[in-house]
Amino acid sequence: MGSGAHTLIICSYILVGIIFAVVIFVLFNKKKKKNFNEELSTLEREKNLIISAQILAELNKVENLINNDVLREKFNNWQERFKKIKDDELPKVTDKLIKLEEYFQLHKYDELKKGITEVELDITYLKTKTNFLLDEIKDITSSEERNREAIIKLKSEYREVVNKYKNSESDYEIVAKPLELQFENVDRLFQTFEMAMDQNAYTDVGKIVKAINNTVGNLKAVIEEAPVIVMLGKNAIPKKIDDIVAIYEKMTKEGYNLDYLNINHNVSETNKKIADIFQRLNILNIEDSVFELKTMLDYYDSLYYDFDKEKTSRKLFDGYIRSIVLKVSKLEKINNDIYRRLDDIKYSYDLDESDVAVIEGIKDELIDIRSSYDRCISMHRNRTFAYSRLNKEMEIINAKLTKTEEKLEITLKTLSSLKDDELRARDQLDEIKEILLQAKNKVRSFKLPVVPKNYYVELSEAQMAIAEMVKELDKRPISIKVLNMRVDTARDLVLKVYNTINETIKTAKMAEQAIVYGNRYRPINKDVEFGLSKAESLFLKGNFKNSLEQAIIAINVVEPGIHEKLMNEYN
Repeated sequence: MGSGAHTLIICSYILVGIIFAVVIFVLFNKKKKKNFNEELSTLEREKNLIISAQILAELNKVENLINNDVLREKFNNWQERFKKIKDDELPKVTDKLIKLEEYFQLHKYDELKKGITEVELDITYLKTKTNFLLDEIKDITSSEERNREAIIKLKSEYREVVNKYKNSESDYEIVAKPLELQFENVDRLFQTFEMAMDQNAYTDVGKIVKAINNTVGNLKAVIEEAPVIVMLGKNAIPKKIDDIVAIYEKMTKEGYNLDYLNINHNVSETNKKIADIFQRLNILNIEDSVFELKTMLDYYDSLYYDFDKEKTSRKLFDGYIRSIVLKVSKLEKINNDIYRRLDDIKYSYDLDESDVAVIEGIKDELIDIRSSYDRCISMHRNRTFAYSRLNKEMEIINAKLTKTEEKLEITLKTLSSLKDDELRARDQLDEIKEILLQAKNKVRSFKLPVVPKNYYVELSEAQMAIAEMVKELDKRPISIKVLNMRVDTARDLVLKVYNTINETIKTAKMAEQAIVYGNRYRPINKDVEFGLSKAESLFLKGNFKNSLEQAIIAINVVEPGIHEKLMNEYN
């Protein structure tokens, strides 16, 4: 292919690419133009909906209702606001929309986009203003229907309140007069409402309905809560106070210190609060009255728990008085006895200062506990504190005493353990000697041709360890730590001697039995004869383990499996 044809193909590709780009650009602009056109149409439609016929209709309704200067002033204000929206503000939006059309025709899309956002905000603002204006106008035009419905509901509630009062007048005797005055006031308000409705005084009707609603609501609350207030303030709480005061005076005579409860002061304050609640009830103010009265009742109920707590605390305190003094005296006696013998104990068991410091510490703790106990008893005799406080002090003293008692018990166990270690060491000395004697007797009873040399070495070591143990037991003072070490060493070495001679005799016995068992095969097999002779030679030299192995190997020639049989027997 020539260079001309090649150039032609490249130009064709470039041309196709340019055409494709132009098509895409045209389609994109067409789509963009369509979108902007739709947005402009939507804005135009929304602008036209701002001024609705409903506002004009509602204004006409208000004009027919005008019968006073206040309503006329409101009507004129609404007309001015409506006129301003229609004649001033809406035309400005129209001008901006015309400007947007110019941008659209001139393809100034950046300015168009910015202008659309601005017009959207203006339309939203005007729609909000017109809706708010319409709501204000409707508040008057729909006033009669709305207020009639509210009054019908309020009259129903009011009848229920009056009926409940009439059915139980005795429950409201204390507030009968202010209630009946308030009933008359409500009746007048209902009459005022009807007059206002007849005169189309819609600006006043809302206030009247609100006043009726508040008054009926308050009456309803009073009718519900007044009997409860009377019951609590005139009966329940006074009776509870009388009972509490009687218990308080009785317990005080019995020696209880109840000053911390401030009962007399709290009773005085309660009576003042109850008087204030009934003063407020007389003007039908019951705000928080039931809550306050129930809080007072709960307080006096809680005092029964405090009285019971004091009675229980007194019993516990009396118990602590007896138990603590007995326990302190007992521990002081034990600790003082140890303290008197402290020098002898230190000498006998080689104890240093740190070992006996705990005994001196226990003595100091007991002195401190005794002092705290005496101080608490003094407060009790002077009636300085309530039994609950005194009992808590005794609980603390008893807890300290328990810890000190545990320390003393550990000390006694430690000292007892030291004495037991000495006695146990003497008993173990006899046991160790007996084991060593058994080992020696075994050597004598089984006449070994040769006693292994390590037996004599181990025997010597064991005898030396026993001698060191005896020497330690004869010392004064005894060091229990050293003594226990001597006991462990002597026991281990004696057991080593015992196990050595036991294993040696066992092996020698098995080797001897194997040689005797194999003698039956000597005449018939030279290998057996040779092996057993070698085993005998080793046996006489004291090499019992090798002798046993040699005998087993020799017998195994004529009796396979003898190895396992004899080894099982050996084990």
